[in-house]
Amino acid sequence: MNAELDLLVRLGDYERPQDVADRAVRAEELGFDRISMGETTGWNIVPPLTLVADRTDELGISNDVISPFGRSPALLAQTALTLHDASDGRFRLGLGPSSPAITERWHGEAFDRPLRRTREAIEIVRAVYEEGSPAYEGEIFDVAGLNYERELPERPPPIDLGTLGPKATEMAGRFGDGWAPQLFTKGGLEERLEDLERGADLAGGDLSELRVSPIVRGIASADRERARDLARGTIAFMLGAYGPYYGDSVADQGYPDVIADVRAAWEDRDTDAMAARLPDEVLDQLAPAGTPEEVREWVAEYAAIDGVDAVRVGFVDGMTDEDKETTMEAVADLV
Repeated sequence: MNAELDLLVRLGDYERPQDVADRAVRAEELGFDRISMGETTGWNIVPPLTLVADRTDELGISNDVISPFGRSPALLAQTALTLHDASDGRFRLGLGPSSPAITERWHGEAFDRPLRRTREAIEIVRAVYEEGSPAYEGEIFDVAGLNYERELPERPPPIDLGTLGPKATEMAGRFGDGWAPQLFTKGGLEERLEDLERGADLAGGDLSELRVSPIVRGIASADRERARDLARGTIAFMLGAYGPYYGDSVADQGYPDVIADVRAAWEDRDTDAMAARLPDEVLDQLAPAGTPEEVREWVAEYAAIDGVDAVRVGFVDGMTDEDKETTMEAVADLV
């Protein structure tokens, strides 16, 4: 496999932040190139990332994704620069507009102009990187600026954007250093890569300069049917119950009737019915789920898409530690 292999872990699966570092050590042993984790309403993501940086030597470290509604742009820059120093330059900062639910019901902010806010946050982070000050006058942010009190690195952390729609992905190509989307079929990803390339062109750059690392969530197991049932439940929940963007994206990729059926089941909070309404065809397009051989083949084919630099493999709900080890070993054989 020419593309790199990333591992996405969910902080809610672990009892202590130290346990996340144990998983990272194992990922490094197996030959994964990078580990990533997201932040929603659980742990603050910085302590686990710091522990991972301390416990590993070569493994890249990323986050998926921090919202500019939850942290000021200056704090985003501080966070990135701190993790850059903690990891000896192995950190990549993941940013994204997040969702209305997390923005409004957790951070207490209005989900207003998310793309503009994300763009301005990126520009302020880069201002800190380059000038050591968040001074900025924009439509969302107006910052007088103070000086960063430490020495700035020659190569600051790259910025990856987690986006789905055409305009948001164009923004990622124009202002970001990488793109980390999820829940895309192979055909859907190829189409959206055109938007990413257009953004790169607008910035005077090239698609090859961006690290494209799509997220896929799956499971490898000798018990094929159990693996597919677990994956089906997770993917159906993400499409029907997470705030509208994932479902809307997959509907636009050619499955509006499926999304409507899954959402109808969610209206009754019937998760079994949601899973039952996700057909094999759509599951197979969105998730590697089945035997180790099937999962390995699926990831290899996804990695072969022109423009993909890494595949970020995550887990699904209900997996045991044995399931996770089996899945990690299955895809690590591609390295």
